[in-house]
Amino acid sequence: MSKRNFTNLAYDSSDELVYSRAKYPINLSNGMSIGGGTLYPEINFTLPPMPIEESTMPEILGIYKDIIEGICKRAKELSVPGFVAEIETLPPMTENPKWGIEVCKTVVDVIKEHEAKHGIKAAVRITPNDIREGPQLVHMWRGSEWERMLETFEGCAKAGASFLAIESVGGKEIHDEAVISCDLAKSLFALAVLGCKDMNKLWDEIVAIADKTGAIASGDTACGFGNTAMVLAEKNYIPKVFAATIRVMTAVRSLVAFECGARGPHKDCGYEGVYIKAITGTPISTEGRVAACAHLSPVGNVAVCMADLWSNESVQHIKLLGGMAPTVSFEQLAYDCRMLNEGSARGKETALLLRDLCADSDSRLDPQAYVLRPDVVFEISKQLVETDGYYNRTKAAAKLAIEAMREGSESGRLTLSEREKGWLDILTSQLDELPDDEAEFVESMLPECDKKILARYDLA
Repeated sequence: MSKRNFTNLAYDSSDELVYSRAKYPINLSNGMSIGGGTLYPEINFTLPPMPIEESTMPEILGIYKDIIEGICKRAKELSVPGFVAEIETLPPMTENPKWGIEVCKTVVDVIKEHEAKHGIKAAVRITPNDIREGPQLVHMWRGSEWERMLETFEGCAKAGASFLAIESVGGKEIHDEAVISCDLAKSLFALAVLGCKDMNKLWDEIVAIADKTGAIASGDTACGFGNTAMVLAEKNYIPKVFAATIRVMTAVRSLVAFECGARGPHKDCGYEGVYIKAITGTPISTEGRVAACAHLSPVGNVAVCMADLWSNESVQHIKLLGGMAPTVSFEQLAYDCRMLNEGSARGKETALLLRDLCADSDSRLDPQAYVLRPDVVFEISKQLVETDGYYNRTKAAAKLAIEAMREGSESGRLTLSEREKGWLDILTSQLDELPDDEAEFVESMLPECDKKILARYDLA
């Protein structure tokens, strides 16, 4: 299958980048149209702390059944027009594909039952945990880790999952080192060279599984890259402008899934999804204020500006005063969606007003929010697609992000401390030292990396 090549934006204006509207909606057989004008909640849930083993699987399946039954019941009570339930398998559930498939089937069966009885509209996204990590890993694209991951995808698709997604980790070993040391060159190597190489191999397989089973290859996220940087910046371990730069750079890596044939909706914890939507026109899922149950962030409102699904990231099945946490989290998402959908119903001007209020309330206060503004996303994306090659495009993403933050600071649209302004200069210097030629860049980076890790990507 030939790769798609995105050289133009899907939209003519940043005013077209608005929640619940995508140029290419995903239409499901149950009547849900993601990106077709209705913002739906995407609820993600997980187990309370407990062992995951053969002996506990009956209890685990019972917990997932209780979770989704509570969500379906609340969806009916709140007249929710539809929702997506995401299952992120925990590592043992990918290491033992049968367990992940059983969990998926349990959730799908409950949804089907509620659809038949009460007309509930819902779909399931399955996100197998990427288990290709750790000292025991020999190779990224062969061996038991690779095989079990693909088995989980196919089995869950056959069990009724509508969407296939993943938070892939290609290049993460190197990128973790880059983030800690604020090394832009090493980050570029991890994302543009290792990451994009892995994405091509992985997403060819996922798209093939989707085509074979009738599921939809939805998208990948750079959670392990961009969100790792965001969390460290939130704790003041690294500069916020560095984390914001990484966020924009990750868009090039995540775009590879769509070059391979992914159709969306892009997964929630990839905040770079706003760039994916601008470039490809596919719907996206995003997470913000309701994701505080999983992690804190500086982007609680701006994250919803372009969402087609609105997610909570993930929440454990624990008891709160209002009820079980997944049901409570679902209600919060549902009310956000109801309010924003009401804005859309009142016309484009009202929808844009709500979008801009969400953007403006965050973007002045943190560079990581600023680079998610629809107008900033549009301008960066427009220039990004004019650059060819993963290396040069990722390097351009870094340059454009830095320039946007500098312009925002100088115009008063973005508040930066003197320390953060100084880091813009440091990052610019790091970029200026990088060669134009990718082969020369790769050759210079190989001695900087562990040969055992490079061998996993056939680079040593």
